[in-house]
Amino acid sequence: MWVRVATFEGGETQKLDKLMDERMSSGEMPPPEGMSSVLILDDKDAQKRKFLAFFENRDTLEAAEAGFDQMGDTIPEEIRGRRTSVHYYDVVIYDGSVEAAKAARVSLLEGSSDSIDAGFDKARAETLPKVRAISGNVGAIGLADRDNGRTSMITLWDSPDSMRASEQEADQLRQRTADMSEQKIANVALYDVSRAQVVEGVRA
Repeated sequence: MWVRVATFEGGETQKLDKLMDERMSSGEMPPPEGMSSVLILDDKDAQKRKFLAFFENRDTLEAAEAGFDQMGDTIPEEIRGRRTSVHYYDVVIYDGSVEAAKAARVSLLEGSSDSIDAGFDKARAETLPKVRAISGNVGAIGLADRDNGRTSMITLWDSPDSMRASEQEADQLRQRTADMSEQKIANVALYDVSRAQVVEGVRA
């Protein structure tokens, strides 16, 4: 599985969600071919939004890029915001119920590309079960950018309160994961989940 992560600044989340619902239900905005699920993370304080679109493989993701550009052109920038970056990641961990997520903690780690896969093997065996056992956790996603030696760990929570209550334990597990993969923690950010859904009728 692969994911396209597009980051936006500005815009109006409520109006964007309403517009997307209207256009998707009417068929005016069909999902790109091969897209399996969507996760939209919203940082209201920083006025930033991350749009994660998951695909079965990289080929279908790349083939959908033109469609994303066309979709963006049909939504006014004052509503969708200004797109600041687009990154592709290999989805190494996809566990739990993404649709149940109401909040997300995103941790960015950086280091050697050579240690990414071994680090994820250890994280999957040792760290993931501990994360999933924390009260309020509903899932976890691990992303790998081997070209740049970066990994992103996204833990999903049933509420912002559950996410905040897990902070101390999450800090310890994050550091353990970084040590196992010989990486450093570059950034940690907290988000509300404004949309989390599996795309029905998707064509693989």
